[in-house]
Amino acid sequence: MKILVTVKLVPDTNADKRIDPATKRLVRTGVETVLNPFDEYAIEAALQLKEKLGGDSTVTIVTMAPETGKEVVRKALAMGADDAVMVSDSGCEGSDVYGTAYALAAAIKKTGFDLVLCGTQSTDAITGELPGALAEFLGVPGLTYVRKFEIDGTTLKAERETDHGYLNVSVALPALVSVTKSINEPRYPSLKGIMGAKKKTIAPLTLADLALDRPIGTAGAKTELISLADPPPRGKGKVVEVADAAEGARVIVDFLREKKLI
Repeated sequence: MKILVTVKLVPDTNADKRIDPATKRLVRTGVETVLNPFDEYAIEAALQLKEKLGGDSTVTIVTMAPETGKEVVRKALAMGADDAVMVSDSGCEGSDVYGTAYALAAAIKKTGFDLVLCGTQSTDAITGELPGALAEFLGVPGLTYVRKFEIDGTTLKAERETDHGYLNVSVALPALVSVTKSINEPRYPSLKGIMGAKKKTIAPLTLADLALDRPIGTAGAKTELISLADPPPRGKGKVVEVADAAEGARVIVDFLREKKLI
């Protein structure tokens, strides 16, 4: 089975993040770049599936990032992935979810796949929209927020997390699955894995290689950041004194109704 895992290179989770008011893009200069933590769960799920299936099953990492991000991609290879495909092109700069999904779908189709695994979201944009868009461009079933799955022949059976529990669903392969943090605990790269990752292939792809029939990057973005503003300072909390618990409960319910939370 050919398993592909999409990953994103993001600013260090603990770093201060800011948007350049001129370019309206996230400032990445001077900030350490790391592997998106949510994607590590997808990598682990892929590696566990490969170990279970055995045979000639492979795990390939797919990303869209500048060439300077190769060493970050090698962390995924050090975890146990076999190789990687990296879309690197200045024309990708400024891509939104639409452009990113479109380019990644082209790279995935060019590579070939049976199953694509994704994290639920990234720690920088936090939209959670990429898996759905990617499945649409690939023309395959997309199962999001999956906490458990298994392969039975050419059928994938999964449990999807919902607000009220979970759903049992099944689809035919090829398919795309985005996994939640409850699916596993990502492994740490071993010293042997780190050393071995240096010899693994990271295949570069440009936009010319993908032969896209529509622009991506800033020119092809479907969304635009119009303006920036700092959030207003947090106001003082409201203190309410009541005679008893019943009155306190009524005040809380009225407040929640006013905010349209219930």
